[in-house]
Amino acid sequence: MALAFGLGLLIGSFVNVLIHRLPRMVMAGHSTAVDAPRYDLCTPASHCPHCETKLKLRHNIPVLSYLWLKGRCGFCQHAIDLQYPIIELVTALIWSVCTWHWGLNAAGLCWASCASVLLAMSVIDWQTTLLPDDLTQALVWSGLVASALGWLTLPASQSVFGAAVGYASLWSVATAFERLTGKQGMGAGDFKLLAGLGAWLGPLALLPVIVLASICGACLGLFLKFTNRLPNDGYVPFGPFLAASGMTVAMIGIEAIGLGMGW
Repeated sequence: MALAFGLGLLIGSFVNVLIHRLPRMVMAGHSTAVDAPRYDLCTPASHCPHCETKLKLRHNIPVLSYLWLKGRCGFCQHAIDLQYPIIELVTALIWSVCTWHWGLNAAGLCWASCASVLLAMSVIDWQTTLLPDDLTQALVWSGLVASALGWLTLPASQSVFGAAVGYASLWSVATAFERLTGKQGMGAGDFKLLAGLGAWLGPLALLPVIVLASICGACLGLFLKFTNRLPNDGYVPFGPFLAASGMTVAMIGIEAIGLGMGW
């Protein structure tokens, strides 16, 4: 458990990099500037976003550096976003729970990695309404590969079928909604995310995932509306609810979710 927690802290540091840089990489890819400096997951090196000073190794220790620096940059003393240690701790808890549930084996490590990717996508989607292809496609292919190698209990054929049904189901609903109302109900990133969940969970798990995500999303949307916190466009990202529902179904099982919903 301690090993999984420590590994999760390190992975959480990388999850922070994904959350911070991937949306900017997507936007940079849409830019027409030809002389823009290189910007990816490796370059530039970790630095303070305010004074842009390159961080030293001691500044990059998950959680401990934040505590040692008392939540402030060691150079300019600007406050460090609390999101960084929170993401690291949440990822560490994810790895601990997954390895406790599935064991410290191939299955446990696969599901812990899957949950880490879902966490990164959820935060990115909530903050920017983007679901980068780099993550959604990684989710799809990793599920297919893990199933084919026998690291998951899901047969490879069910993984392929789950990915296809996951994409097609949301695409059909969104396309019908757009043609009937002339408005876009959800983005293509949601289709790809559900395809990834289908690759990991199989086609039979998709209905519980969608129903659970829809209920949770509707409840939060109503709460935000009644507390006057709903965005002006009324849009609440669906990705975080799909991700959370997918991991809930993975942990609890289809049967338990069905019984809880009265199926």
